[in-house]
Amino acid sequence: QVQLVESGGGLVQAGGSLRLACVASGRTLNVHAMGWFRQAPGKEREFVARITWSGGTTYYADSVKGRFIASRDNAKNMVYLQMNSLKPEDTAVYYCAADARGAWPLFRLAQKYDYWGQGTQVTVSS
Repeated sequence: QVQLVESGGGLVQAGGSLRLACVASGRTLNVHAMGWFRQAPGKEREFVARITWSGGTTYYADSVKGRFIASRDNAKNMVYLQMNSLKPEDTAVYYCAADARGAWPLFRLAQKYDYWGQGTQVTVSS
């Protein structure tokens, strides 16, 4: 089992920045990569970013590319999502997720991730 806890959400004006953090505990040695997803009211959960534990390779949704940056600190078992130039359409609950079985190449699908955090709300006002 892997436990995930997100933090760092909040209310920010459009154009502002937030940094989300996610700490992993438990059987983290089995985790290949970490993903960030978001879910807005009435919408499906969507892929935002992914970062591999070993090489730190990152992947982004087109909607956030150039604005969001995923990073990790292996020593602390933490991943981060730096969100810049935020837009009202970025408003959602953000989740971190752990890929323990190998989601590649279908890593944009939420069902390919095995463990989830509780989520943190991000609200961007216009």
